[in-house]
Amino acid sequence: MRSWVVDRPGPIDDAPLVAVERPEPLPGPRELRVAVTACGVCRTDLHLAEGDLAPKRPQVTPGHEIVGRVDRTGEGATRFAVGDRVGIAWLRHTCGRCRWCRRGQENLCLEPRFTGWDDDGGYAPYAVVDEAYAYPLPERYDDEHAAPLLCAGIIGYRALRLADLPPAGRLGIYGFGASAHLAAQIALHQGVRVHVMTRSADAQRLAVELGVDSAGGATDPPPEPLDSAILFAPAGTIVPPALEALDRGGTLAIAGIHLSDIPSLRYADHLFEERHVRSVTANTRRDGEEFLALAARLGVEVTTTPYPMADANRALSDLAHDRVNGAAVLLAP
Repeated sequence: MRSWVVDRPGPIDDAPLVAVERPEPLPGPRELRVAVTACGVCRTDLHLAEGDLAPKRPQVTPGHEIVGRVDRTGEGATRFAVGDRVGIAWLRHTCGRCRWCRRGQENLCLEPRFTGWDDDGGYAPYAVVDEAYAYPLPERYDDEHAAPLLCAGIIGYRALRLADLPPAGRLGIYGFGASAHLAAQIALHQGVRVHVMTRSADAQRLAVELGVDSAGGATDPPPEPLDSAILFAPAGTIVPPALEALDRGGTLAIAGIHLSDIPSLRYADHLFEERHVRSVTANTRRDGEEFLALAARLGVEVTTTPYPMADANRALSDLAHDRVNGAAVLLAP
């Protein structure tokens, strides 16, 4: 099968993904092999391709927002049948033994494995996953629009929870790509006020179309103090203005796996009056199950920009240069 791999990480405009021929994978005990129909393009894939995240092994295949059909099952796999539609997300293994796993925080597991980083992902015709880490998908979404739910959606949902947004509160969202446009809709359904700060004019227009209360530039002050904020853009320079925009006791949740350096903070302006800063690290399977059910129930709209699977480098380049509105998705031939 023909798969994309990260050959030598480097600038995305130098096309660091290379197509190679590989044997089709076989599922092991309690594993599923999934024939990939769609794979979302996440900013984490871009960080991996450019070397911001060091590949865990040579020539790994990116992609962790995978939708497809089970076409083969391993010994002892009974949770899904051949032909079932499933999703494969970022988290693909946890130890189940460490104190984090035992207390329900498997996203902080000491021995995790991640799709498209530790093990091959969905920029390929087939992907393999432990059946315990696969998701049934809501029928209301076709394959293209289901794919971004599996990371952008789940992480956005977890970030929204960790931002400690009070009822009828005021939420600021910094950066408005795949995760943000889904998290914003969940927040709006909660009856809060949402203010978006992003450098992309197209993203600002999408935010307004989705019903946010305001949309401005990436570091513009919001029109009112914020109770909570989520930083989706991987830019540490946005942390100080985001903290400065928080009201007393507000929380800033930083949702990315990679962030550029944060400039110096002034205690009185950025942290005093019990402002909080917290990171978002992966997700639990419970997060995924809750979000997928919630998205289907609320009718969350997924905005996508589709690309042929053959155009993986172009999709990542467009993502890097803010040419994607919503979520980019690779579609199988």
